[in-house]
Amino acid sequence: MLDLKFFRENIDQVRQGIANRQSTAPLDEILQLDAERRQKIAGLEDLRHTRKEAARETARVSSDKGRDLRVKIKALEEEVRNLDEQLKDLLLQVPNLPQPTAPVGTGENDNVEVCSWGEPKSFDFEPAPHWKLGESLGIIDFERGVKLSGTRFYVLMGLGARLQRALISFMLDLHTAEHGYNEVYPPFMVKRECMVASGNLPKFADNLYHDEEDDFWFVPTAEAPVTNLHREEIIPPGTLPLYYVAYTACFRREKMSAGKDTKGLKRGHQFDKIELYKFTEPATSNDELEKTVSDAEQVCRKLEIPYRVLELCTAELGFASARSYDIEMWAPGCGEWLEVSSCSNCGDFQARRGNIRYRPTPESKPQFVHTLNGSGLALPRVVIAIMENYQQADGSILIPEVLQKYVGEKVIR
Repeated sequence: MLDLKFFRENIDQVRQGIANRQSTAPLDEILQLDAERRQKIAGLEDLRHTRKEAARETARVSSDKGRDLRVKIKALEEEVRNLDEQLKDLLLQVPNLPQPTAPVGTGENDNVEVCSWGEPKSFDFEPAPHWKLGESLGIIDFERGVKLSGTRFYVLMGLGARLQRALISFMLDLHTAEHGYNEVYPPFMVKRECMVASGNLPKFADNLYHDEEDDFWFVPTAEAPVTNLHREEIIPPGTLPLYYVAYTACFRREKMSAGKDTKGLKRGHQFDKIELYKFTEPATSNDELEKTVSDAEQVCRKLEIPYRVLELCTAELGFASARSYDIEMWAPGCGEWLEVSSCSNCGDFQARRGNIRYRPTPESKPQFVHTLNGSGLALPRVVIAIMENYQQADGSILIPEVLQKYVGEKVIR
């Protein structure tokens, strides 16, 4: 959420930021309601002052004049409360503003490649896509996934399931032991206010799974619960930065990608992901973003899979993000780059929505933290990249060396 004072005093900057995103927001309506609210607050202060003077003159607050003033004050207070709620609802619809350094663009072609690692492998045979490999090896069962839950579901079998579990354990071990993250295991369903704080509501309600009876929301990523670990808290001095890593299943209705990537594992309603999350001081958040990207890159390098890093242009930024990088692995069977991580600096956007603050010193006034998130990494696209990069001419798949102790095998036959 944007600061209303900043919004009012920098409206041209806000308009430009929204335009650079190729987005829209109810900016004029917010300005109009804000002006009306401030006018009513001024009137309310005048009435309170008049009432105070009248009480001093008569020494009786219960006089007719005092009663009349109380009624007017109560009515005006209610009007201000209603305007506060309307303003809050409108501000929740406004996306974060891009940082000035974010490349301005109108679509994915304007994303900027900042680095790459590894060379795509040359095969002396035609590399197969993962769905053919998975079915021939009996490690992915698409038909039974559809039988159980419908389209965009599948069942991992045998060494396919073990490979996925191995990746989760490997990534959690790496980020906790080498990168200094504190592992948490959050709920996979959260309250409405958690989705609001993380920026998923109200914007993405149609793409989320929701239990209406208890008003629980299935998490689209661990970012939703982990953002809220410190909601409505003031973090003590000397505590930041806080690093968290979490495994969750993720649930998305995929309404916004209807008809896209329907074959294979690439885009399902349920998938697993390791999430990296940071609470930092504002001055260090961009440095921490670079570190987050580096931590995610190390997973790719240890798996020895070619990848590239893109800085996202303004039009491609997520709703809550001010600056983002994507990491994409090469998948030779599909013949495309697959996004396996998106790392973002959200500034104080989520912190304002969740009232997450810190004290720089014991004497300081509380300030809003900056929050960052990144996939470290997302499955099943990593599974796709492993299957397609490590496939052999006989249809078998080698297990990356770093995963062999977790899987207990060197090859899937």
